[in-house]
Amino acid sequence: MATPRLDAASASPMPAGVTDPNYKPPPGSLGNLTVPQLHALTKFKEELIAKNIFVEGRMDDALLLRFLRARNFDVAVAMKMMVDAEDWRKAFHVDEFVETFKSEDPKTVKRLYPQYYHKTDKEGRPLYIEQLGDLDIREDTMKEVPVESFLQRLVFEYERFTTYRLPACSKAVGHPVETSCTILDVKGVTLWKFTQVQNYVKEASLIGKDRYPECMGKFYIINAPAAFTWVWMAVKLFLDPVTVKKVTILGSKYADTLRDQIPVENLPKEFGGTCACAGGCSLSDAGPWNEAAT
Repeated sequence: MATPRLDAASASPMPAGVTDPNYKPPPGSLGNLTVPQLHALTKFKEELIAKNIFVEGRMDDALLLRFLRARNFDVAVAMKMMVDAEDWRKAFHVDEFVETFKSEDPKTVKRLYPQYYHKTDKEGRPLYIEQLGDLDIREDTMKEVPVESFLQRLVFEYERFTTYRLPACSKAVGHPVETSCTILDVKGVTLWKFTQVQNYVKEASLIGKDRYPECMGKFYIINAPAAFTWVWMAVKLFLDPVTVKKVTILGSKYADTLRDQIPVENLPKEFGGTCACAGGCSLSDAGPWNEAAT
């Protein structure tokens, strides 16, 4: 009789707060670390402390592991990435403006660039929706909302995502949730329009890749026209290969694919679901992080 194969035990314990008995941590995460990976985490944290870079509270093990995974657990390379990210935070005044940030009028932002979090996918990830085709960065538009404000809003939402939305989603499903499920609607994005928004897309992509690594779970690009192939070739230049592999490009027949990943009651009607929040899904902020809207 053959001896049953046993999975190797993790060198790190299961993270605190797990109540889901079926949860299996993904490789490189707490509860599923090899001995070398655990040693890398310990060394990374010790070096951050020794160099007075470590920030108690914000730099928990989950965040450190995101930087390590992004650099294949090479501590020296992950350290450079972290130092660069911390320098960027200071130059961008992240900690200061996040405390006092007041977005432009939500209806104005929705009109100029609809982007919002809305409920969760079937794995408990926050659902993030962007409608790139509606992004308007013309000169007259910038008099209402300057491009810097769009980037500040992006960073503000990243901060809320990591410190507010992910913990709420983790509590709701009983295990750590560290990534998002994104729908990027490119309906109306032509080559001419892309030239208008490419600088913003480049800046936004670099912020996500270099400052908030390993936060992408699923990424669906919908309503992609044939010409989008050229746009995608340009966008890919700003992304790492691991991220590119997480992207699914769909045309106008995307609804079934989205419903496979997202509960129909969580998916807005305009994308093939049944959700119709009072006042509009894009303004509801519905999700585990906002019990009043659920």
